[in-house]
Amino acid sequence: MTRIGAHTGLHLFGCVALVAASLVVEAAHGATTQPVADRLVHRYLEVRISPDANYVASVEGEPPPGGYSPAVRDLVIRRRDGRIETAIPLPCGRVPQCWPGSLAWTPDSQRLAFTLRMPGSHAYSLYTVRPDGRGLTRLLDFSGTLADLRYSSDGSLAVLAVENARKEVGATEAGAPIAGDLDEPPAEQRIAIVADGALRWASPADLFVYEYDWRPDGQGFVGTAAPGDGDSHWWTAKLYAFARSDGTARVIYSPADVHQQIAGPKVSRDGRTVAFIAGIMSDFGSTGGDVYALSLDGPSVVNLTPGIKASAASLAWSCDGHLLAELLAGEQRQIVDLGTGRSPSTPRVLWSGAEALGGDDAGASWACPSGVLATTHESFTTPPEIHVGKVGHARDLTHANVGLRLPAVVRSITWQNDGFDVQGWLLTPQSVTGKLPMVTIVHGGPASAARPSFYGPGLQRALLERGWALFLPNPRGSFGQGERFAMANIRDFGHGDLRDILTGVDAAARAAPIDTERLAITGHSYGGFMTMWAVTQTQRFRAAVAGAGISNWQSYYGQNGIDAWMLPYFGASVYDDPAVYARSSPVNYVRNVRTPTFVYVGERDIECPAPQTREFWHALKALGVPTSIVIYPGEGHSLRDPDHAEDALQRTLAWFDRYLQ
Repeated sequence: MTRIGAHTGLHLFGCVALVAASLVVEAAHGATTQPVADRLVHRYLEVRISPDANYVASVEGEPPPGGYSPAVRDLVIRRRDGRIETAIPLPCGRVPQCWPGSLAWTPDSQRLAFTLRMPGSHAYSLYTVRPDGRGLTRLLDFSGTLADLRYSSDGSLAVLAVENARKEVGATEAGAPIAGDLDEPPAEQRIAIVADGALRWASPADLFVYEYDWRPDGQGFVGTAAPGDGDSHWWTAKLYAFARSDGTARVIYSPADVHQQIAGPKVSRDGRTVAFIAGIMSDFGSTGGDVYALSLDGPSVVNLTPGIKASAASLAWSCDGHLLAELLAGEQRQIVDLGTGRSPSTPRVLWSGAEALGGDDAGASWACPSGVLATTHESFTTPPEIHVGKVGHARDLTHANVGLRLPAVVRSITWQNDGFDVQGWLLTPQSVTGKLPMVTIVHGGPASAARPSFYGPGLQRALLERGWALFLPNPRGSFGQGERFAMANIRDFGHGDLRDILTGVDAAARAAPIDTERLAITGHSYGGFMTMWAVTQTQRFRAAVAGAGISNWQSYYGQNGIDAWMLPYFGASVYDDPAVYARSSPVNYVRNVRTPTFVYVGERDIECPAPQTREFWHALKALGVPTSIVIYPGEGHSLRDPDHAEDALQRTLAWFDRYLQ
């Protein structure tokens, strides 16, 4: 058992913070004027360092209590020496949904390109600006979404675009109204090259491209893509090569195993190899698996990390041509060197710490030829800041969250169950008097993990301030311990992973003074399902709150907008094997429920549709179990409206107060 307090875990790269001069933006966000207890956490959503390593651009803002997504977002460019260069005035102003994103520097570092969402629409514009904030230039207005800007070495700019989009890209976004001809061909996301104020398509009209990378010669791209509905079909995506000249596509890698999804393709600097991550994954964007390399000169593909007890999250090619990977290895986040990326090798750890990193290229954004990186870092006890430098010699560039702390003792605990070594996090108040009520928070996914994150005003902090403990387990099916562990819940949803959680509750009670008569459980998405499932299987929890849960896998199969994810996990469709779906459906065991349960969901959630939550609430109400429900209008899988996030937070706290105090 390891205890990680405010200063006992490895601080990212072991560096000393540099106090920046002219803290214009930090002061504007109240870093030095508001009482610590009243301050929101300043979040950095995206960070990009210029190729010459002189500038760091970021998208940032402050989420409301109970939420993670800032309603108002700023685009800021800072010099690497710590002096803030400018906060870019956005054409649509500092208003909700005027959102910059997809930052990309020109190869000569002279301009920053970014997309800008127009408030109240799914239309985007494309701009560039100089590092000093001058010369703001609009390159394109587009009736649809734009994302993932990338420059080639010759200065050509590519983007992923959905023309005439009816919703934002991604299954977690609010779905379009379900009306009209549902068999109509979907709008596909395509690679396009920006030229002369217009887009020239560089991928076919019948493929939805999820991720891509330029080939170094500028003649084409490599990317993951699948035909059909982009929200649903990522789990069947293949790796394609796209010709720049005419946009034709050819498959260069197709997973032979239905349990293998692919993500994060990165082309080597010499253009001979594409590296990617492959493994069981339940959500696009929540990446974990082994690292593979495919020769672009021939059909050979190799697993570079066979049997590793870790999950790769993102990749990058270093300035000297080595393959870098960001790994989740148990409680540790790591940046490792995988050598030339052409044959399996023991990962060489460049950094390891119980922290979270904020970069999609091996955990960071990298400048070449210097090898300087920029990333964000945070832990349970250290608030997020931008970090800049070389591995082992980096420093904090920002100080917007100076003075913020989490009044908690953090422990990483491990326990054994069914032959597995399981890990989780236990957070307790710093001052403990008597035995503590404990809330178990189950992560979504299931292919994800509870990992260090600094809690601002919201559920976790409010519970700790009430004197309650938090337990964040990583049961089988989670990332962090390799593919065998991640696949251990296939055709067994709720059964083995609940046993892992319940034995983890016992382990938490051995590690701290937990009152096992005052236990609660909550979670969102798969965590919402696990909450619904848990109260049908055990009476150990006195209160439960399920966000965006799943109550009936059989009806869910026909209701959701992402059903392709279910085949790798259930092994067959519900029409071919209804019994395996019924075996894990909470509604089939609902007569066992005695636990008061509050449920909520977004009206337009396509990942975990609202009828699933309503069905569970209806059953509890009919059976006389204390229950309550809220369906938030216009919301998708996550609550974006600050009022809705605050309402869900206050209802959750009131529910736990009522049944645990």
